[in-house]
Amino acid sequence: MKPIVKVEGLGKKYRIGAQQTSHPTLRESLAEMIRAPISRIRRAKFPSTKRETIWALRDVSFEVYPGEVIGIIGRNGAGKSTLLKILSRITHPTVGHADIYGRIGSLLEVGSGFHPELTGKENIYLNGAVLGMARREINSKFEEIVAFAEIEKFLDTPVKHYSSGMYMRLAFAVAAHLDPEILIMDEVLAVGDVSFQNKCLRKINDVASQGRTILFVSHNMHAVASLCQSVIWLDGGAIKSIGNAKEQVAKYTAAALQVRPVNSDPQGFDSPASVQNVRMIDANGEEKDSFDLFEPMAVELNVVQRSLTKPVRLVIRLRSAIDDSVVLATTDWDYGTSAQFLEACTYTIRCAIPCNFLNSGTYLVSVGIDEPNGPVHFRLDSAKEFTVVNTSPLGPGLYGSRDGVLSPYREWKVTSVQSLESRSTKQ
Repeated sequence: MKPIVKVEGLGKKYRIGAQQTSHPTLRESLAEMIRAPISRIRRAKFPSTKRETIWALRDVSFEVYPGEVIGIIGRNGAGKSTLLKILSRITHPTVGHADIYGRIGSLLEVGSGFHPELTGKENIYLNGAVLGMARREINSKFEEIVAFAEIEKFLDTPVKHYSSGMYMRLAFAVAAHLDPEILIMDEVLAVGDVSFQNKCLRKINDVASQGRTILFVSHNMHAVASLCQSVIWLDGGAIKSIGNAKEQVAKYTAAALQVRPVNSDPQGFDSPASVQNVRMIDANGEEKDSFDLFEPMAVELNVVQRSLTKPVRLVIRLRSAIDDSVVLATTDWDYGTSAQFLEACTYTIRCAIPCNFLNSGTYLVSVGIDEPNGPVHFRLDSAKEFTVVNTSPLGPGLYGSRDGVLSPYREWKVTSVQSLESRSTKQ
């Protein structure tokens, strides 16, 4: 299959402090004419010794195929918006090229693509004409766009008088309903109330189900994981990684939270007992870092007993990379008594986690040894990190993907109350 978007060696360099080219108004041009002599004298008296440049994008390459929904994530300044502007033909790359094989609809920032002096109605037709659509095609979509944007009363008002929320509602409605082959969206969920954001998410799902290609930038990681199949993670203008959406979101979230390295800063290695070799294993006892939602797993570790004289308990705490504590397991709760560990030796402990229990995401394992209502002998936070991935072929439904950090198995029971046939007989 031929890619619909092909990016090769893309780079964009900016000169810091350089004035960007624009289309100035008459007032701005007159003001610049007055400032020009003063600016020339200042530059002659204080010449710039260094013109600093910065690469907003560097050596970016990837391919997108028809019907794919691709998320683009990264911190502020990572190059996400610059990449989308190049793909939308708003700016040109310094090096490399981006080949687009299809009609593009872009929603990059509030008001982009709109002429402020034109009314909402006129801007709908203007955007359709830019996409190469005939007037009859726009007419067939017009009522849907207006109803979705919820701006019927302001349709004949110049958009310069719109609030940011009205701007974004109309811009999203136009971009999503005018049927481009490629839909590019940058932070469309940053403006508007929760109700409209949910409305946008449902529409994006509808667009994706029609087989159109979507490039979606957002800081809403739940939306990215729910909507997208794959994710491009940008960092410092370069691609850090590309892969499965949920896995990439989990890794990005963990990095954003600045999780401490594995086995860092342990407390109590010289105590009477300590924990070593924390690992995650599958049903076959093989160590893994990634598990399917539908497979069982276990935390396995070693307890080294040196000089304990009293019974203690082992504590295992699971924490989501997004939320706080998920599960707190202790040997005294599960066994009804404290573990003995009284013989000086190394014990292997295994705590089973059933399938269909943890939802997809990244989790951190912390461990400790203490005496109930007594002193803490050992503690190690973020001892192990692992990922749970949902590989179910079932896509998002009425409420999108499963929310929350737990996804336990539920037993359903369906009972037939009265068949239609017996009901019609009684009537």
